[in-house]
Amino acid sequence: MGTKALSPLHGKHIGLANHHTAHTLECTCEHTLFRLRQTMEQKESPMRLREWLIAQINSGKYAGLSWENEEKTLFKIPWKHAAKQDYRQNEDAALFKAWAVYKGKYREGRDRADPSAWKTRLRCALNKSSEFQEVSERSQLDISEPYKVYRIVEDTQTEIAVNSVKGKAYNEIHVQDVIHGKSNNSTGSDDGRLDLYSNNNVDGYDRHANVSVTLLTTWSPISDFRLLVCLFYHGQLVQELITSSPEGCFILQGSAPVGNERIYGPCAAHTLCFPRLDTLPIPQGIAEAMSRLLPHLEKGVLVWVAPDGVFIKRFCQGRVYWDGPLAQHTHQPNKLEREKTCKLLDINAFLQELHQHLQAGGPRPRYVIDLCFGEEFPDRNQPKGKKLITAQVVPMFAKEVLEGLQKHDAELKLSLKSDAQK
Repeated sequence: MGTKALSPLHGKHIGLANHHTAHTLECTCEHTLFRLRQTMEQKESPMRLREWLIAQINSGKYAGLSWENEEKTLFKIPWKHAAKQDYRQNEDAALFKAWAVYKGKYREGRDRADPSAWKTRLRCALNKSSEFQEVSERSQLDISEPYKVYRIVEDTQTEIAVNSVKGKAYNEIHVQDVIHGKSNNSTGSDDGRLDLYSNNNVDGYDRHANVSVTLLTTWSPISDFRLLVCLFYHGQLVQELITSSPEGCFILQGSAPVGNERIYGPCAAHTLCFPRLDTLPIPQGIAEAMSRLLPHLEKGVLVWVAPDGVFIKRFCQGRVYWDGPLAQHTHQPNKLEREKTCKLLDINAFLQELHQHLQAGGPRPRYVIDLCFGEEFPDRNQPKGKKLITAQVVPMFAKEVLEGLQKHDAELKLSLKSDAQK
């Protein structure tokens, strides 16, 4: 049979269809970017703890709050206990009260004054932050005017982030030749997801279409603090939770101890406890090994989303290992140090990798984080599903971005196939 010739009119019809697809795409991209900027740009970005504290030190308003070195990397905070006889609330709690007021946790004249809660809140924020490190050997807590000394941790990425917030400026990278065909359905939302996809080499796809898409790839504060946390016993899903608190989620054995302010403070973090073994169908040998491990996981770990990424802090005696986007090793164990904040995902790096994926067809950015309790991980000799207790942590903002891209990829192929058959 001979090949059926297409009339000029048919070819014109395909051209019109492709033109309509490109026009739809351009409108959808503009809508998506508008929604993205709405979520990610902040007209008046609040100061981070680092900026706020530096401003208070430089103001000279608080007695005893001062720099400890000329480089201004060490500073001293008065730390008098409220139970002392010479405690003066107006002076000794002034800085802690100012932080509570700034964060909206205390309203003068409306809320009951609680100096202990104010102090604990700032201490909790300092302990959780990756930008501060207590210098215990320089702190003096047993003198008449006690104080703590903290070091400001220098970090290139942190400086970039702080400067971008101060300047209220976001660099825009114009991505040419990225998208040509997509359906009318847009999943742009107020949680910062991106309705963009890369130039897959599909028949009928014009990779040189002059469609300009703006993608924010510099540091941008995120407002979606949700985490999907899943617990596994020997590879079997036994518990899951989607958190919504900016304070994050504790993963632990038992419950957070009452009154342990140094570690937990009054944080409104969610709590995800390891389920009891006797309620699950687990082989006896595996259950016995787990029962020996679980007591060492009291106090657990705290994982949370901050404006510049995902962080974790380990409090338990038992060792915890992890794998994820910022892990140093991919085939060797990565251990979390106790009571040290560790960054698991960097939002700036995630957006840069997303840009490379869209522009040049690079790999999709990684965003899933795996935790392994009591056993070394990653492990060449034993897969994750054979480990006794593991957890998977997924930042929802990243999950929805990547799932949106996958959905639009399928819609793009379907649209192009439909156009080609007309």
